[in-house]
Amino acid sequence: MHPRPSPIAASLYTLRDLNVDVIILHGPHGCCFRTGRLLENDGVHVVTTAMSENDFIFGASAKLEETLKEVDELFHPQLVGVVGTCASMIIGEDMREAVNNAKIPAKVLTVESHGGLSEGDNTEGAIAVLDAAKLEGVISSDEADRQTIMLKKATEIEKTRGMAQGKYIEPSYGDDKEEVAKILLDAFKNGDKIALVLNAKKETSYLFADILKIHFQDFYPENPPKIVANLDDGIGLPRIRQHAQNIKVELDMKVDLITGGLDEYPVTGKKAVKFLEKDDFDIVVVAGVPHALPIEKLKAKTIAITDGPRLVEPLKNLGYVWVVTELDAHAKTLGTDKIVPSDFGNVLRKKINEKQ
Repeated sequence: MHPRPSPIAASLYTLRDLNVDVIILHGPHGCCFRTGRLLENDGVHVVTTAMSENDFIFGASAKLEETLKEVDELFHPQLVGVVGTCASMIIGEDMREAVNNAKIPAKVLTVESHGGLSEGDNTEGAIAVLDAAKLEGVISSDEADRQTIMLKKATEIEKTRGMAQGKYIEPSYGDDKEEVAKILLDAFKNGDKIALVLNAKKETSYLFADILKIHFQDFYPENPPKIVANLDDGIGLPRIRQHAQNIKVELDMKVDLITGGLDEYPVTGKKAVKFLEKDDFDIVVVAGVPHALPIEKLKAKTIAITDGPRLVEPLKNLGYVWVVTELDAHAKTLGTDKIVPSDFGNVLRKKINEKQ
């Protein structure tokens, strides 16, 4: 019942992860404007065909052709994405024909996406991009199939354990970060067995990895935490692999278990829990997509770090004792290649410094 991410936005982000040079939204200039503006921070030019009421009646294929040619003259791109919108879908625009007529030298991925694609799940927009990329030979069939499986699993998790369960979920900002930070640091001091788990996705991993950047082992040398992270830099689309590599280099520390890649977060949570079940941990902290972990299998007290105010209630229902939220994770991490300080991480650092 409440607003959720759009398939159109997911198409834009997935094209970004394929390192396209330009994205053309075939629709009104206000469609998905926030996502389009944010992606400019990641080095992707996002433009629109600026469809208007007249175009809804007579069509806008000529506008798309004109925009493609203008994009070629302005940016000289090698890879372009053309993304449909609700407007272009409703009037039945043939975007592929317009792309063929424009005859620009760049490779063009034509993505038939709109706000209600399939069941309206945002992952459907990402899958549409993968299909287009496979068709044009940008990625292999095997990689497209693997990615599609992950995206469908992600949808399943959101519908069964996340904010897409079909009911209205009141937004919440979770537990007080000062109080949760004190609980965690007291646990370190008392010798409790602690595990820090990164199970993040895409660029938001730069924010959720911040807790791993705190060298707890320096402050509590007799009680270092176990580190589990989905930072395999050999899996995923080019930009995603680069994110994992950047984070690993910056952390420069031992990770006790690499569970998989950043795009494998729907399944890496299960691998993390299997590892954690082997030891009797007192506290487990999960940052990124905490609801992808079957945390209910653990006897430990648990802390979730999420970017979704509407995930607080579902996470509590799954059994997380404490939930803290990090707002605007996407906005804070677009355009960066370094770990971004998190609100919870800053609170922890402040409390550690006070104790010194």
